[in-house]
Amino acid sequence: MTEPTTPPPADPAAAGPTPEPAPGEAPAPSVAPVADLAVGPSAAPVPDSAAESTPEPAAAPAPVPAPEPEPASASEPASAAGPAGPYTAGPRPRRRLLAAGLRWAAAVLVFAAVGTAVAYGITERERTDLPGLRTEADGRWTYPEIRRPELPKGAPLPFAKDNLDGIHYAALQQLLLPAPAGSAPDPALKTEKDGTVSQDAFLREYAADHRELLKQGFRDEGLRQIAGRGWTMPDGTRTRVYLLRFQSSSFVDTFRGCTTYGLVPDGKPLLLGDEQWTVTKAGEGKRKGYAVAAGDGRTTLKVFQEKQPYGEEAMRAGCIQSGDIQAVLLQTRKGAEPAAVPFHQTVILQNQLLG
Repeated sequence: MTEPTTPPPADPAAAGPTPEPAPGEAPAPSVAPVADLAVGPSAAPVPDSAAESTPEPAAAPAPVPAPEPEPASASEPASAAGPAGPYTAGPRPRRRLLAAGLRWAAAVLVFAAVGTAVAYGITERERTDLPGLRTEADGRWTYPEIRRPELPKGAPLPFAKDNLDGIHYAALQQLLLPAPAGSAPDPALKTEKDGTVSQDAFLREYAADHRELLKQGFRDEGLRQIAGRGWTMPDGTRTRVYLLRFQSSSFVDTFRGCTTYGLVPDGKPLLLGDEQWTVTKAGEGKRKGYAVAAGDGRTTLKVFQEKQPYGEEAMRAGCIQSGDIQAVLLQTRKGAEPAAVPFHQTVILQNQLLG
């Protein structure tokens, strides 16, 4: 058996120049020599008949450019715009967004309503009813809202620039401090229908040996009118408030019923200065516009108390001089001294109403 002979490689120079492709015709791809397409570690030799029978590959058509993808519309899902890839959450449908918005809006409205209700409840409640803000009761009485009475048309206020003498043009009865809540009218205080009090009824508050002297002073000092109001509290404390109107403030200065040395009530010893008032109320009194046992150009205020031992009942007293008006406040209680806090409160409020 004879071995097949391998033909010698063709000389590219002897083959002649390679014909150029005609215009418009794609160039034929170059074909690698058969010997170079060996498969495996040792390729078997290819017979001449196989090489000759191998057809030349057809010319490859020209590549056709791929059409550009159209941009996906907003209404189409993201998956339709391109090949499938890792899952990504797209925008929620409008119904879901609308439902979520409605839920949040309802929640906001509920919270707003609850907050408004809580704020209203807090502002409407008393301070002593709120946990953490409770103020320990100190015995104060609950008075109505204090309002100054209306003046006649064109009348100036007390101590205004055109009324430095402090003349009060309001009705005297309207300048009386109203009774506190829970009180009852004092039947022992005799008043007229219009709230005025006679000189004799007022002088019964003083010791008998002082009444005639005081009455003579009323005639000399130009007393015009007396108004009074009295009440009794559930604990038995009696309060009487008297307002005496004089011709002017200079006549009030001569009133002997509230002297610097004290006050002599009926059946009582001389009342002396209230030590607790002097110590605790002096600074506050000056800040609020009144003086303690001294004049400040507007009002003069004095507070007295009965010293121990008490008799059947103990007494506290206060005197306010404000322009043409002298106020006398008396408070008594059987078997015990009247509490200092409500009495001082009463004096302060009456002074504010006059000032």
